[in-house]
Amino acid sequence: MALDNGSTSKDPSVVKSQLRYGNTTPDQIDREREERLIRKLDFRVIPLVMVMYLFSFLDRINIGNARLYGLEKDLKMTNNNHQYQIVVSILFVTYCLFEVPSNLLLKKFSPSRYIAIIAIIWGLIATLSGLTQSYHELLACRVLLGLFEAGLFPGLITYLTLFYNKRAIALRVGYLFVAAAIAGAVGGLIAYGIGFMDGVGGYRAWRWIFIIEGAPSIVVGIMFWIFMPNDLDTSHFISLEDRAFLVMRREREVGQTASAQKFHWDDVKEGASDWKIWSFCIAQFGADTMLYGFSIFLPTIIHGIGSWTVPQAQALTIPVYTLGAVTYLVVAWISDKSQQRALYTCLFCAVSIIGYGLLISNNGSKAHYTGCFLVAMGLYVAVGIPLAWMPTNLPRYGKRTFATGLQVAIGNASGIMAPFLYPATDAGLAMILERSVSFLSEIVP
Repeated sequence: MALDNGSTSKDPSVVKSQLRYGNTTPDQIDREREERLIRKLDFRVIPLVMVMYLFSFLDRINIGNARLYGLEKDLKMTNNNHQYQIVVSILFVTYCLFEVPSNLLLKKFSPSRYIAIIAIIWGLIATLSGLTQSYHELLACRVLLGLFEAGLFPGLITYLTLFYNKRAIALRVGYLFVAAAIAGAVGGLIAYGIGFMDGVGGYRAWRWIFIIEGAPSIVVGIMFWIFMPNDLDTSHFISLEDRAFLVMRREREVGQTASAQKFHWDDVKEGASDWKIWSFCIAQFGADTMLYGFSIFLPTIIHGIGSWTVPQAQALTIPVYTLGAVTYLVVAWISDKSQQRALYTCLFCAVSIIGYGLLISNNGSKAHYTGCFLVAMGLYVAVGIPLAWMPTNLPRYGKRTFATGLQVAIGNASGIMAPFLYPATDAGLAMILERSVSFLSEIVP
């Protein structure tokens, strides 16, 4: 009988692996390397993406701040013809019509260059909005602003999927919504400061809001052209070996082949007939109704629920947006780690519903302001997580770009409707209507 000397037989390959990695497995080494490279991507890609979307969102919603500083009076806009509501909503007509076509053109014209060009053009339009002298001139600017901003948001989501896999994408898409929340907070802060510039240079404060908040988009567009890569293959700040490693890691996911990353019209046709994509789009419409109703009218809502001055109302929007941004960032990180999307989407929809319940109630201004915080907590999670959820389940580029463009386009169509939920006349009743529709939009999907 052989004596047991306390050792056990081991496969030579296992022994070799332990000699190389110690107690750390090769998979753990790969994950650590991947996380290090993703942090490197984050450092280079995310800041400009966030800044660009921040100014884009700011250029869309700053008309809500401008309204409080005499926009309607100076341009002789009338309430009985709903001219303010038309100016707000007309942007979303061209915005929605051109989102899908623009997204399909993204890769054909080089992603980073295409995004840079549309940013420079809409920055010019947003800046020139501050020089308009009539309702019709402002209307024309809003039509063009929607046309050139149409490609940005779905384009940025698609752009991010060229760098990040499904275990990292929700947090990165989340950064876009953090940027939107920061835009709301910064917009209120800037508008608060610009309010004291009324009359400077012969311009009213609302004109300075458009000029000061529009011009930076031009600069960011130029920086995007110079500094941003098109995809992993052109990310020259990462070594060739590391780029190959990231591509290999992505191709381990189901359907992520080299052919899948090329544009095929058959993939677009398949996306158009996929009922799951249309279901996501319908739900997105409901969530975005809340987004635009809340974002555009938050300064007006806060001004109407208390006895605050206009500058105070602008300042009071800042903590609301800040809480929304922080909440989404935390939830997106947890969602990526746990790979749970539906759970957090439904849970935070419920948080917003509670917030709207407080806004509809007759419990006084403190309860109404608390409701604003609860709506903001759920708002960005309910809107943002599905926008990361669907594209990560569509590995083929053609289907993914079509689906993302359609999801954003149908969701943003709610922006056409949202301004009419809060007419200038009978503001108390209109406020209840806007909150009630947003409340129902959260329940129905």
